Amino acid sequence: MNTFPPINLACDRFSLRLLETRDAADLLAIFGDPEVVRYWSQPPWRGEEEALAMLERDREAFFDGQALRLGIVLRSTGRVVGTLSVFNLSPANRRAEIGYALARAHWGQGLMHEALGLLVEWVFDALRLHRLEADIDPANEASARSLQRLGFQREGLLRERWIVDGQVSDTAFYGLLGAEWRAARSA
Repeated sequence: MNTFPPINLACDRFSLRLLETRDAADLLAIFGDPEVVRYWSQPPWRGEEEALAMLERDREAFFDGQALRLGIVLRSTGRVVGTLSVFNLSPANRRAEIGYALARAHWGQGLMHEALGLLVEWVFDALRLHRLEADIDPANEASARSLQRLGFQREGLLRERWIVDGQVSDTAFYGLLGAEWRAARSA
């Protein structure tokens, strides 16, 4: 049974919504691009069946109240150009992790920063979480900048945590407290 409050997140350029089966081709275009998933914890997708499998896992996790993945849908085209995730929810500790991906054609346009800001605001407000975390490859400087612009602080490094397609990489952990988010917004 879904335990998430209503999700109504939008701005001038895009809206955020639950992903649907009709989004599979858009998701394959995102997660099949080696440059997009260069710092991701899985290799590039090779077919639409991988998108459909993710959509099914996401649907189950959403209805179980375990995780949430939203599509970034451009108002101008109606196409999904990125995703935002909230997962590893710990209700007892009021914390969760976030993840995100954006199609390469939309890098450098401020879309992800704006989308993450909407998501973070919603998570702290609607879910009443105390803390958000993000796990990124420290070589992903663009992702680190995005998190830092939102107020996340780098809190640690786990060496050689991931092995994807034979490539070993570290993890940099970032955290943001709800009180820090609210204080920055009211300043």
